[in-house]
Amino acid sequence: MKQLIFFTLIVSVFACNQGKQTEKISETKFDTTYQTAVFSDPDRIEKIKSAFAVIDSIYKQHAEENHFPGISFGIVVDGELVYKNSYGYTDIAKQTPASSSSLFRIASMSKSFTCMAILKLRDEGRLDLDDPAYLYIPELKNLKYPTADSPPISIRHLMSHSAGFPEDNPWGDRQLADNDKDLMEFINNQITFSNPPGIAYEYSNLGFALQGKIITKVSGMRYQDYIKKNILEPLGMKYTTYEYADVAPDKLAHGYRWLNSTWNEEELLHDTPDGSWGAMGSMISSIDEFGKYMALHLAAWPPNNNADNGPIKRSSIREMHQPWRFSGLNTDYKFPDGRTCAIATAYCYGLGWMKDCDGKTYIAHSGGLPGFGSQWRIMPEYGIGVVAFANRTYSPFSTVNIRVLDTLIKIAGLKPRELPASKILEQRKNDLMLILPDWTDAEKSGVFAENFFPDNPIDTLKKYSKELFGKAGKNLVVKNMKAENQLRGSFIVEGEKTDIEIYFTLSPENPPLIQAFRIREVPKNK
Repeated sequence: MKQLIFFTLIVSVFACNQGKQTEKISETKFDTTYQTAVFSDPDRIEKIKSAFAVIDSIYKQHAEENHFPGISFGIVVDGELVYKNSYGYTDIAKQTPASSSSLFRIASMSKSFTCMAILKLRDEGRLDLDDPAYLYIPELKNLKYPTADSPPISIRHLMSHSAGFPEDNPWGDRQLADNDKDLMEFINNQITFSNPPGIAYEYSNLGFALQGKIITKVSGMRYQDYIKKNILEPLGMKYTTYEYADVAPDKLAHGYRWLNSTWNEEELLHDTPDGSWGAMGSMISSIDEFGKYMALHLAAWPPNNNADNGPIKRSSIREMHQPWRFSGLNTDYKFPDGRTCAIATAYCYGLGWMKDCDGKTYIAHSGGLPGFGSQWRIMPEYGIGVVAFANRTYSPFSTVNIRVLDTLIKIAGLKPRELPASKILEQRKNDLMLILPDWTDAEKSGVFAENFFPDNPIDTLKKYSKELFGKAGKNLVVKNMKAENQLRGSFIVEGEKTDIEIYFTLSPENPPLIQAFRIREVPKNK
């Protein structure tokens, strides 16, 4: 709420209450309840819907230009699949139309399910992410590492593509049908390393096959069954599976390769019942069902006090979204609309992370196998996400999905969630406005941490504040607090001639006190 304050009134109120201020503060019970970020635009959903026709045309054009036999895509907003559409065919010979219920092999999009299962086992106390992987796969105990000081490969290394294995696309794509006996023989024959473990990102399908084996060992059931029971079924993903033979023929998307100006059908690879390679890329799902999984990820944001009754803790899902292994920096990255905006990238747990020069965060993962290509990409701070499947070998979706998200944001004028100011921030803002600009008896006020005045000489504070307030003019309007987090933020004091920005951060004490302060002129926009 806007608050009109005359400077002379501020001074008089301060003078009347100064003697009681320290006592009042000591007696006050401060509410430090966590504030949850919210969307400020009540019409955001309707504005998003206005972009659907444009989004539809973008995907259709992309499918035509890239020779997709079939494409299916969807948009998820605030936990709901709000739009979906499909073009082309899942079976060219039978002219079976693609639909949102068509089941496509989603390849490496499977990886996040594998990591989610690992985290669930961790949450149950059945393993630790920093455990050496050889505790669960004894064959790894005899690995010959590239250096004498190499650490043993941990589960965390496997989850974040930092085990030191070489990048193994497209070799790994052809291992899906191998069983665990093949995998153990492969390990016993010695794995060739590209790096010592723990120092670099390098994409490894092998690392996810080993996680599948660990899930099977720890849970006592096949990793496919553990994921189905603990993740898929609770989400209502009843048709999502790993083995294409389990899919109804009229729902199964056949895979194709575009070669010599024609589509050539690719052989579908089985998910071996006693094999672990499928943990890196065998999953088969539909837009209808994968949208439920995306909703689970988006529902983990922002942190909140609601009941946490999903298949896995919200905090563990947010943990999946953290950048655990840096992978790149591109200062000249060009977005689909042509603008140059630097990006930083990293790998999380079964997911990729990207942050652009505007501070937007994207969580995503692509999938590619002979006959298929896919990607999902979400923006947790905006509550939106897109997913697209196609049945052409390594169908590209990264650029077009960024374009779709960009388009949604621009057409709908979307803004990220805003964090309301906590009550303690508002209280300290009011405390400051009783003290400024003279700082009279500020050292006795009880609102500043013990470091504050040794770090900020009172004479300098008084001199600079008086100058700025004098320059601003007599009639002052104190604007809303803009919170950065629960204990840090800033606000504007609008003046007749110029504006003032006041920033402060609070200490971890109870009650929190002002430990840092900055005041500066903000010239009015002409």
